Amino acid sequence: MPIDPYILLLLGTVGLAALLPARGTGADVASGASTAAIAFLFFLYGARLSTREALDGLKHWRLHVTVLACTFVVFPLLGLAARGFVPVFLTDPLYQGLLFLTLVPSTIQSSIAFTSMARGNVPAAICAGSFSSLAGIVVTPLLAAALLGGGAGGFSADSLVEIVFQLLVPFLAGQLLRRWIGGFITRHKKVLGLVDRGSILLVVYTAFSEGMVQGIWHQVSVGRLAGLLAVEAVLLALMLAVTWYGARALRFGRADRITIQFAGSKKSLAAGLPMASVLFGAHASLAVLPLMLFHQMQLMVCAVIAKRRSRDPLPEEAVTSPGPGAASRTAVGTATRSG
Repeated sequence: MPIDPYILLLLGTVGLAALLPARGTGADVASGASTAAIAFLFFLYGARLSTREALDGLKHWRLHVTVLACTFVVFPLLGLAARGFVPVFLTDPLYQGLLFLTLVPSTIQSSIAFTSMARGNVPAAICAGSFSSLAGIVVTPLLAAALLGGGAGGFSADSLVEIVFQLLVPFLAGQLLRRWIGGFITRHKKVLGLVDRGSILLVVYTAFSEGMVQGIWHQVSVGRLAGLLAVEAVLLALMLAVTWYGARALRFGRADRITIQFAGSKKSLAAGLPMASVLFGAHASLAVLPLMLFHQMQLMVCAVIAKRRSRDPLPEEAVTSPGPGAASRTAVGTATRSG
């Protein structure tokens, strides 16, 4: 069972915010730095996304439509159904956070890693994660406006303008400048990866500091956290079943089913935390808690599933079947067999 070291850093940041929350001038400085960090994060997301890879992925459009439907249709529907757990298992603020996590785009890195481990369609996983992240910049705020309403701090024209300028404009700027800075981004991806993670830690510290100052953490008890974990376990189990058996019903091959399961059942912590900071403002600390817990849960469960799938015999159709994505599946199968 893997424990993501970054989760430990996030928890440490939460602990720091609980012991030493930013107040007064310090809170203003942290808030300004957090805003700049979020804009820079989405600039980097745009600079990293390969337009050519995304266009090449359109050849396997059925798979990508299926993943997007799981991420932005099935997940939110299950999130809305979870309203029935209020107030027995969840408080209303925790439910708002749970619903928000169902609106967040899918992951990229972990989807690729688990797909590769399970001998799935890795090129499709790369494109699926990229499409989901790109769509999420627009779709997630729109879904939040429609489904969360006042729970996300209220959506006004000003808040929508803030979302556009803080998320979408930096992303588009990164895409436009990729031609000139793409090489630099690739050469220094390790250093920029640390900047990514450090920026997210700053966002978390700012959000949880505001929560501590306002005293909203008195709303969460151990029993409520246990209830939240139980609801999230059911949510993850349902999505893993829907993506696997639904893909089979749609007649996808084994390699593509693996990609759909891992890309369609997970949520991105890296994209969700900055978005929550923009959408929820001072209430972001409770809003991101369900996402942080779900992130660790999905890593642990999907690692076990990927390891089991890696021992499955590779069916003939995954190597020789024509049709969409067959060439990429053959390449992946050859690569995994050759070590």
